[in-house]
Amino acid sequence: MTDADPNPAFDYAPPDGPLDIIHVDDAIILVNKPAGLLSVPGKAEHLADCLIARVQAAFPQVLLVHRLDMDTSGVMVFALTPHAQRHLGQQFEKRQMKKTYIARVWGEVAEAQGEIDLPLCVDWPNRPRQHVNWEIGKPAQTSWRRMRVEDGTTRMRLYPKTGRSHQLRVHMLEIGHPILGDPFYATGAARDYPRLMLHAESLKLRHPNGGMGMVFRAAVPF
Repeated sequence: MTDADPNPAFDYAPPDGPLDIIHVDDAIILVNKPAGLLSVPGKAEHLADCLIARVQAAFPQVLLVHRLDMDTSGVMVFALTPHAQRHLGQQFEKRQMKKTYIARVWGEVAEAQGEIDLPLCVDWPNRPRQHVNWEIGKPAQTSWRRMRVEDGTTRMRLYPKTGRSHQLRVHMLEIGHPILGDPFYATGAARDYPRLMLHAESLKLRHPNGGMGMVFRAAVPF
């Protein structure tokens, strides 16, 4: 899920600060991506600063495995060898990676938990927005649990079963609870927040060397 190539005219002001490395060994590196930083460079020259470029400055051999939206923070894994990249890529393709996100959404969610199964595809006239499309959309499933209600908003734990672009953002919108601070899908007071309130809290994977199950976490910043 990524905003890898946003509108080149937008004002890109990525946050400063050192890399927040969660874990590194001879095969993988996990980093806590800050909100507002692209995962990979955009096409325009001023979009060159991105997380993988910052990681490459310290680990020149680093290889991309997946992406997060520019506005989303949290755990990202990179490979340090071609074998690790293939191994991790297969885990994503086979949906063996277990990802958990924390979100704050507009409104008070009544139910304790639920499932969303709505197919998604790009909304071409309004790229990079995505939308539900029952004819050509790709399958997209999200499980969720309500954590607590906070002053007319709700803190949620989200479990995407697929990895479509903007999946969590569109799915929350479709059940009537857009994610706070979302510049694409929130409107009115729900949009009036300093950042997108979506954070990749944890990632469970099998280590490319030996297959050991490992879980990596990044503290929620909101």
